[in-house]
Amino acid sequence: MVAVVVASVMGTIGAGAIMGIELWKSASMAAILGVAIVLEGLARAYITDGKLDADEINESFSKANGKK
Repeated sequence: MVAVVVASVMGTIGAGAIMGIELWKSASMAAILGVAIVLEGLARAYITDGKLDADEINESFSKANGKK
Protein backbone atom coordinates (compact mmCIF):
# COMPACT_ATOMS: atom_id res chain seq x y z
CA MET A 1 0.00 0.00 0.00
CA VAL A 2 2.93 2.33 0.64
CA ALA A 3 4.04 1.93 -2.97
CA VAL A 4 0.57 2.95 -4.16
CA VAL A 5 0.70 6.10 -2.04
CA VAL A 6 4.20 7.01 -3.23
CA ALA A 7 3.33 6.41 -6.89
CA SER A 8 0.15 8.49 -6.57
CA VAL A 9 1.78 11.36 -4.71
CA MET A 10 4.83 11.89 -6.91
CA GLY A 11 2.93 13.00 -10.01
CA THR A 12 0.48 15.14 -8.12
CA ILE A 13 3.05 17.13 -6.16
CA GLY A 14 4.39 18.74 -9.33
CA ALA A 15 0.95 19.56 -10.67
CA GLY A 16 -0.09 21.00 -7.32
CA ALA A 17 3.02 23.17 -7.18
CA ILE A 18 2.29 24.59 -10.62
CA MET A 19 -1.26 25.43 -9.56
CA GLY A 20 -0.16 26.99 -6.26
CA ILE A 21 -1.60 24.27 -4.01
CA GLU A 22 0.32 23.59 -0.81
CA LEU A 23 2.55 20.53 -0.96
CA TRP A 24 0.93 18.71 1.93
CA LYS A 25 -2.57 19.24 0.51
CA SER A 26 -1.77 17.89 -2.93
CA ALA A 27 0.19 14.96 -1.48
CA SER A 28 -2.55 13.99 0.96
CA MET A 29 -5.28 14.18 -1.67
CA ALA A 30 -3.24 12.00 -4.03
CA ALA A 31 -2.58 9.48 -1.27
CA ILE A 32 -6.25 9.29 -0.34
CA LEU A 33 -7.25 8.81 -3.97
CA GLY A 34 -4.67 6.05 -4.51
CA VAL A 35 -5.87 4.14 -1.46
CA ALA A 36 -9.51 4.68 -2.43
CA ILE A 37 -8.93 3.20 -5.90
CA VAL A 38 -7.41 0.05 -4.38
CA LEU A 39 -10.17 -0.29 -1.78
CA GLU A 40 -12.87 0.16 -4.41
CA GLY A 41 -11.33 -2.54 -6.59
CA LEU A 42 -11.08 -4.93 -3.66
CA ALA A 43 -14.67 -4.25 -2.61
CA ARG A 44 -16.00 -4.81 -6.15
CA ALA A 45 -14.06 -8.06 -6.47
CA TYR A 46 -15.36 -9.26 -3.11
CA ILE A 47 -18.96 -8.38 -3.97
CA THR A 48 -18.73 -10.43 -7.17
CA ASP A 49 -18.09 -13.80 -5.53
CA GLY A 50 -17.67 -13.24 -1.79
CA LYS A 51 -13.93 -13.92 -1.77
CA LEU A 52 -10.67 -12.37 -2.86
CA ASP A 53 -7.96 -14.30 -4.64
CA ALA A 54 -4.44 -13.23 -5.52
CA ASP A 55 -5.36 -12.23 -9.08
CA GLU A 56 -8.16 -9.95 -7.88
CA ILE A 57 -5.87 -8.31 -5.34
CA ASN A 58 -3.14 -7.80 -7.93
CA GLU A 59 -5.63 -6.34 -10.38
CA SER A 60 -6.85 -3.84 -7.79
CA PHE A 61 -3.33 -2.65 -7.08
CA SER A 62 -2.57 -2.46 -10.81
CA LYS A 63 -5.53 -0.13 -11.33
CA ALA A 64 -4.12 2.27 -8.74
CA ASN A 65 -0.86 2.28 -10.65
CA GLY A 66 -2.66 3.13 -13.88
CA LYS A 67 -1.84 -0.14 -15.61
CA LYS A 68 -5.43 -1.23 -16.27
